[in-house]
Formats: sequence, C-alpha cells, structure tokens
Amino acid sequence: MKAMRMASLMVVAVVMVGFLAGRAWAAEPPAAEEVSWFQQYIGAGGWIGYVIVFCSFISVALSIEHAVNIKRDKIVPPQLIDEIEGMFENEEYQEALELCEAEPNFLTNVLAAGLPKINAGFDTMKAAMTEAAEIEAIRLSQKISLLALLANLAPMLGLFGTVSGMIGAFATIAAMGSAVTPADLATGVGQALVTTFLGLLVAIPTMVAFFLFRNRVVRVTIELTGIAHDLVERFRGK
Repeated sequence: MKAMRMASLMVVAVVMVGFLAGRAWAAEPPAAEEVSWFQQYIGAGGWIGYVIVFCSFISVALSIEHAVNIKRDKIVPPQLIDEIEGMFENEEYQEALELCEAEPNFLTNVLAAGLPKINAGFDTMKAAMTEAAEIEAIRLSQKISLLALLANLAPMLGLFGTVSGMIGAFATIAAMGSAVTPADLATGVGQALVTTFLGLLVAIPTMVAFFLFRNRVVRVTIELTGIAHDLVERFRGK
C-alpha cells in the first residue's frame, strides 16, 4: 500500500510538472530562428513530452539508487552474519534474537521469525523462516516495482501524445479546409512523432534496468535465504 501511494503521488507530480511546463512553453513561443535542439525534440512534444522527460529523470535516479543499495553486503553486512554465527556457536540464542530485532534486515527478520520457535521443533522453525523469507523477498521486489511502472507508463504517455497530436492535426484540416498547409499541420504531427520517440527512448532502457535489478533481487534473495537456513541447520535433530 505504501509503494502504491508513493507511485500514485509520483505520477500526479509528474503530470502537474509537465502541465505547468507545457503552459509556460505555449505562452511564449520562440522565434523560428531561435529554435534550439531541446525545443525541437523535447518542446515539440508539448506538456506530454515534458512529463516523459521527467519520468526519465526518475528512472535514472532509481537505477542509481538500486545499483548502490541492492547488494547482498549492503542489505546484510558481513560482520553482522559473523556476529550472529558466533552467538550461535556459544549458544547465546536470546542474545542473537535481540540482535536480530535491533538490526532489522532481510536475514535478521528471517532469523527472528524462527528463533522463538526453537523448542517447537526444527520443521516448525524452518517453516516460520521460509514464510518470513517470502515476505522479505516481496518487500525487496517492491523496491524495483516503480521501474516497471515507468517502463510501462512512458510508451503509454507517448501514445497519448501521438493521439493528441493527430487529433490536433485533423482539427486543423477540418478548420482550414483546402487552405491548410504543411506548416499548419507541423505542430500536431510534430507532437505525435516526438512523444512516441520520447516514450520509447525512456521505456526501453528502463525496462532493461528493471529486468537486471529483478534478477539481482532473485539472486540476493536466494543467497540470503540459504545463509539463514545454513545458520539454523545446527538445530536439526535437537
């Protein structure tokens, strides 16, 4: 629910920023000889083009954040694993549980689910840990879900701009009739082409980034779940 609220607010903010940027662009059109590359390939897309560009900034920021933080050693520091293993060797199970509760992360949350069930049997303990690992895997996957949203949103915005631009072009033809010139249609057709281009330009690398991070999440989940089960393997048969 928290991720959905954040995504909804992000989309609303993107649309509002793009709309305001489009209004500002429309209020002061540049002279033909002053048209820059940015105005030609971004501004021609209207407010929808600005929204797509803003989505690209979010995509890059998220990709950098995930590249830095979605790592096994970043999620669970190696020294923490060594400390928990040392407590297990000394049979300091209550201290290990308190440490897991004080340092919440993927591994400690899984162990914290199983340690209170030591006396209930190994199978019960492992079942509780497996359930906790599934929950942690879902939470970790939710971190990258916004990339999937952006990868699907960008081409939809591009299509929206295409349809909007073509409607504008046909409206111009209907209004001007046989007197219409290519210059009169340039704005609508330009928006149709530019927004499609921008949407695909943002969606393709974002989708690639999403699949790369999804594979990383799966790998980290398998590794950390395996470490958790190896740590408690000593309780089998006790």
